[in-house]
Amino acid sequence: MAHFTAQDLEQLKSRGITPEQVEQQIDRFRTGFPYLKIDSPSSINNGLTALVPEQAEKCLARWEQFLADGGDVLKFVPASGAASRMFKALFAFVNGAEDTPAPGSPVAELVEKIRDFAFYDELQATCERLYGCTVEALIEAGRYKDLVGAIILPAGMNYGGLPKALLTFHRYPDGSTRTALEEQLAEGAQTAASEGGKVKLHFTVSADHRKLFEAKIKEAVPAMEKAFGVKYEISLSEQKPSTDTIAVTPDNELFRTGEGKLVFRPGGHGALIENLNDIDSAVVFIKNIDNVVADSHRDDTVFFKQLLGGMLLLVHDRITNLLRDVAVPGCPDEKLDEAAKFMRHILCINYPGFDELPSEERRLVLLEILDRPLRVCGMVKNEGEPGGGPYNAWSSDGRMVAPQILESTQIDLSKEENKKMMASATHFNPVDLVCYLRRYDGSSFNLPEYVDPATGFISEKSFDGRDLRALELPGLWNGAMSNWNTVFVVVPATTFNPVKTVNDLLRPAHQ
Repeated sequence: MAHFTAQDLEQLKSRGITPEQVEQQIDRFRTGFPYLKIDSPSSINNGLTALVPEQAEKCLARWEQFLADGGDVLKFVPASGAASRMFKALFAFVNGAEDTPAPGSPVAELVEKIRDFAFYDELQATCERLYGCTVEALIEAGRYKDLVGAIILPAGMNYGGLPKALLTFHRYPDGSTRTALEEQLAEGAQTAASEGGKVKLHFTVSADHRKLFEAKIKEAVPAMEKAFGVKYEISLSEQKPSTDTIAVTPDNELFRTGEGKLVFRPGGHGALIENLNDIDSAVVFIKNIDNVVADSHRDDTVFFKQLLGGMLLLVHDRITNLLRDVAVPGCPDEKLDEAAKFMRHILCINYPGFDELPSEERRLVLLEILDRPLRVCGMVKNEGEPGGGPYNAWSSDGRMVAPQILESTQIDLSKEENKKMMASATHFNPVDLVCYLRRYDGSSFNLPEYVDPATGFISEKSFDGRDLRALELPGLWNGAMSNWNTVFVVVPATTFNPVKTVNDLLRPAHQ
């Protein structure tokens, strides 16, 4: 048992964390997280659906009907992270010994193609302000560190310290530019405008950047509303202090500062299940802030967003009808058989021994399984190295096999069979989800009840030069949604255009 001082208890109380929660986290550091048992990687007709044209038409028609009927939809965009990782190579160059970028390096490519970046005009003005000369003059003089510093350092554009949402991603033929945030507004207008043109978006932000977000939204919204003929309803939230996790020493003792205070760390994007739970909307799209494209490249994104939304509604319609029967004690066997067929073939859930159960037990199992939050997830064909993606995995209680999005950290790679399954995985997870957050009776699910707490992971970090161990909560689309119903649908690679490094902005979808 950990010993908590009066100061500790005050710290916990201020964050909304109980001593019992901290004890549970310390136990998790000691025991570790179990790996999930994989049945198979999801593939077409084995947990993964490739829609044929006739099915796609039904999905699109259902989505159009939903919007025309005044359907309630919102876009949820995790946007709290700083963009520092985007500029890792640039920071390494500025802080390194060499004054000239190595040929073929990311920094050399950036310098060579500097005019192709949408933020070029902003950089030009910054160089004039800082150095009294142009970008080209700096390059000619070999002042590469000054140029790169003007992009990433606080005295310049401070791109290394801003959130990705507020970076200039795209330039348009009329000379205007858009940030990632503005492209999310544009995509929302084209995919999730309800009857009357209302578009709801929610961004999760860090407290440090909230005022910057508010200022950018105030500046951008009037022009975007005029361009797309819509009205935006935008809300922001921050990760809750109650979702932070305790840090421990390498010996799993409470880690303290020099003043004796406990150290907490953000619990990772899995903490955002609390923010999602606060959303008052039936249908919610989830997509990362940097996975956006310019207007001229958005046709596939719009089409498949609407398709995923329609698929969600068709599946939810069916679940609602089945639950009306299954919720009634004494439900006839033929109705139970119909629901069981849906469980197996649409939700792709395998529940060993189900058919041998008495009728009432089968009804209760079906009621529990069908009455859960629902998500439809786009999956992209894996053209590169296998990694996190769609699998058919055993639940942590060992009762059933169901579709899950797994990260490589959740898979025991010491087992040869798991390595082979990962190597044979055909698709990966681009984080392209649409969720239904209401029960069949219209009430809202309490999403934290559907998290699998056994699916987080432990990482090694440091604080003031001292090693510590940190606890990551189950990821938002991994363990935080473990006990949801899940449908995987194939979407094309053209819908996945993330910006992981600054040079990704040179790719065709961002030009």
